[in-house]
Amino acid sequence: MLSRTLFLKTNFISSTLNDKGGILQTLSALQNLMNNYATEVTFETKPFKLHKLESGPSTTVTVTKKDAMKYIKHLLLIRRLETAAGNLYKEKVIRGFCHLYSGQVPLGAGVAFAAKYLGSDGVCFSLYGDGASNQGQVFEAFNISKLWDIPCVFVCENNGYGMGTSAERSSASTNYYSRGDYIPGIWVDGMDVLAVREAAEFAIKHCAEKGPIILEMVTYRYSGHSMSDPGTSYRTRDEIQVVRQTRDPITSFKERLTGSELLTNEEIKEIETDVKKVIDEAIKQAKSDKEIGLDELTADICYNFLEKNIRNVLPWNHLTHKRVGKTLNEN
Repeated sequence: MLSRTLFLKTNFISSTLNDKGGILQTLSALQNLMNNYATEVTFETKPFKLHKLESGPSTTVTVTKKDAMKYIKHLLLIRRLETAAGNLYKEKVIRGFCHLYSGQVPLGAGVAFAAKYLGSDGVCFSLYGDGASNQGQVFEAFNISKLWDIPCVFVCENNGYGMGTSAERSSASTNYYSRGDYIPGIWVDGMDVLAVREAAEFAIKHCAEKGPIILEMVTYRYSGHSMSDPGTSYRTRDEIQVVRQTRDPITSFKERLTGSELLTNEEIKEIETDVKKVIDEAIKQAKSDKEIGLDELTADICYNFLEKNIRNVLPWNHLTHKRVGKTLNEN
């Protein structure tokens, strides 16, 4: 559709050159062509709520066409991958327990402390849910992080239900962005990818200069908390459907992109086709590959492994560390 439109406009421009006043018409046609196909668009996000901050992330967000294509591709990849993982678990192809997300708050604070101790400019994002927000370890991590001004971004993914109990029933205060008390916090619409981007960039800069910060990402999960949770015993199917229809991050982002003419429907469909191909090929390979060896149980634990041996079930039967995949900084 895009190439055909350009072809027609080119023909129009060529023909006008032969007419009287053709140059002016040509310039006008070129201007219209530039206006019709945006390469950068500015959007407004929902206002942020602030705790112990005089200013927060900008609610005016500028997105380039290149970034828009990258964001929508990542959103589609993540959703299709998680859907595929859930289906493979139900088919008993993935054994054991399949949790589509997990987080460790003290571990994140520890990684952030290491960055500060080593003198790097690293910042660590430590993610947890609204259900975990009431655990003592979270407040202990808050305390030590503020005490030492550790560059840690604590991200509370508030999906409203934890493992199956609504936030209102489990938390005396549901303002999770202010639960750090002495730590600044920001309430963010977690279903808006652009709001999340702005908040993340703001948090990184804040950490580098002033220490820890809390981001409460208000989001929603369509499925159960785990594979054993049908997800409908503590909420209605109608509620889930309403969120899908009105707040879905992918659908709303698509509408923004096409409505602003930053991307066309055809371009988005092409990205969706590519994403489907990538995940389908990965599933096919995963099903056809042989089982990995036991030696890979201890593979890629960390980038620079300092210990000679790794403790096994039997103390005299040590395991060794090995490298299999590339690290992020090698790609």
